[in-house]
Amino acid sequence: MGYFVGVDVGGTTSTVTIGNDARDVVHVTEQFETNAAKGPQASIAAIVEHVLAGVQTIGGEPHEIVSVGLSTPGPATFDGILLKTPNLNPEFWDRYPIRQELEKAFRAQSLGLSVHYIGDGQAAALGEFAVRKGVVQWSRRAEVRSQANLSSLFMVIVGTGLGGGEVRDGRVVRGLEGRAGHAGHILLPEYAFRYEHDRQLQVGNAYCTVESAVSLTGLAHQLGYRLTLDTWKNHPLNQQDGTNKDKAKQLRKLADGGDALALELFDDQARALGIALLSINYLGDYDLLVIGGGVCDLSTNVRDRYRKIAEDTYRQYALDGFRNLAGFEFSACGDEAPVIGALVHAYEAVTS
Repeated sequence: MGYFVGVDVGGTTSTVTIGNDARDVVHVTEQFETNAAKGPQASIAAIVEHVLAGVQTIGGEPHEIVSVGLSTPGPATFDGILLKTPNLNPEFWDRYPIRQELEKAFRAQSLGLSVHYIGDGQAAALGEFAVRKGVVQWSRRAEVRSQANLSSLFMVIVGTGLGGGEVRDGRVVRGLEGRAGHAGHILLPEYAFRYEHDRQLQVGNAYCTVESAVSLTGLAHQLGYRLTLDTWKNHPLNQQDGTNKDKAKQLRKLADGGDALALELFDDQARALGIALLSINYLGDYDLLVIGGGVCDLSTNVRDRYRKIAEDTYRQYALDGFRNLAGFEFSACGDEAPVIGALVHAYEAVTS
């Protein structure tokens, strides 16, 4: 039996998944601490520990591991050298060759395997595609209908920032230097923002980006201003201590309970996302546009409202030839899309 491994590294937690040579997903770990603040070596050690423990859990042996796929937040080089990656302290992580160092750590365990790098947005798109297409079999997602004719998709991942990834003709698109998919840095028109204040959040080197409107960072920026307005001066969040980011993390629950301010903020986010997905689809003309990340965990009613606003906004501004969109879909894989994509990347590195 041969085993393939996917590893997804985040700023706070990481996840490992294992598949067998029949492309069945046989093990997914709980999220574990990345230990990023302690430096890369601590993170590498935690990854190796969880991979080896996971193989043992399913009755395998370390020498049966064939290939490892690794995903991390970008930007990074094609070969997995990190470049001031968000949520990873640049003092320790900038220019860190994480793919190479993880490979060295496995080989120090007398394992002659190779590690193959992919950005986390690209991995999420690849994982989503693979599960929907039936490229991998996963009992936890058995309810996902196989889409045999699916050839392309673009996926956005709404989180602290906004990531993205593309699959074209069944293959993940990585780009010349592995940077493809950075949808969060696409520029939005000013009318995508309700207030002038909302346009004043700089992300990277620009204002009015998708990430400045569609992310936890964007929500925190917008919420802070809303709470200064007379309309919301008596809102319960104004009576709480904590940062705007702390308060923004409560918006999902508040929206589920029908809170007007929370719903307004998510409505604005959905409109901005609809405009962004239109721009993306103008370039790609995809079979499917997928929304992933934290908004997938909204209650059914709020999530349906969010999707409808995004779709209606898309169609409002779309050219006639693009208005026949069937609709957006929320991720079938949830937070596990990147680690499944890393696993698929490990398979493809051996078979391609």
